[in-house]
Amino acid sequence: MNHVETLWPLAAVLGEGALWNPADGCVWFVDIKNPTVHRWRWSDGARASWPMPERVGFVVPRTGGGFVLGLKSGLARWTPGSEPVPWLAVDADRPGNRLNDATTDPDGRLWFGSMDDAETDPTGRLWLLDPAGPSAIPQDGPYVVTNGPAVAPDGRTLYHTDTLGRTVWAFDLAVGGALSNRRVFARFGDGDGYPDGMATDAEGGLWVCHWGGGRVTRFRPDGSRDRAIAIPAPQVTKCAFAGPDLDRLVVTTAAIGLDRAAHPQAGDLFRVDPGMRGWVPPPALARADPATA
Repeated sequence: MNHVETLWPLAAVLGEGALWNPADGCVWFVDIKNPTVHRWRWSDGARASWPMPERVGFVVPRTGGGFVLGLKSGLARWTPGSEPVPWLAVDADRPGNRLNDATTDPDGRLWFGSMDDAETDPTGRLWLLDPAGPSAIPQDGPYVVTNGPAVAPDGRTLYHTDTLGRTVWAFDLAVGGALSNRRVFARFGDGDGYPDGMATDAEGGLWVCHWGGGRVTRFRPDGSRDRAIAIPAPQVTKCAFAGPDLDRLVVTTAAIGLDRAAHPQAGDLFRVDPGMRGWVPPPALARADPATA
């Protein structure tokens, strides 16, 4: 039986974006709709939080230090204790959009999604930050709600979630970052809820969070279901392998729209023993800053 531990009972409105940062030994995540970046330290459980000036979809370490933030207006550079520095506007022609969820591939390319903040119109896209220059390039769409993404540890497959379409897509990922061979990897039924954030393990399995399904499911590389771990909160948003041995999953959840009395652990941060190890995507590689280019 997989042990599930509550790390931080913070009742996040929309917890998201869990990741492990080996550089500081901390778990980082965000609360999108109560705009905050949170940090939980592995060694002693110390907690820290930084309010953000607008909705924040993700926080990702950046080569050279600091972090990349996915804000409603676009990408920003950020160092804890300072204000975010606007870096690159995304979807400036779509003011109802915001950024939501991100990952890096083994080469450090940043993949992220944009989505309709009202969750009604298909205005979102999957984006790639060009590490060689000051631009972000749309790769796929349209989507109402983007999620994921995740990359296989060998760097050959990228997974991306169409949440409202209840579909996880897979793409072939070329050495230079080009996507091809878009195909259905998994579909969720009514009893599954909706696919949300994801992580891949060292064996290439894909762990998918169930929004409205209260669990995380591991899919084998061929798309078949392997196992599921129940989480004591119905709206599960993101998971990441974490810890010095990468043998634990940290899981974010959301309390939005729920009766806290009926769901007392909704929005909390959890730690799970998944029975296997993962890998850590590297910091985002960004060679040119649009603000200074």
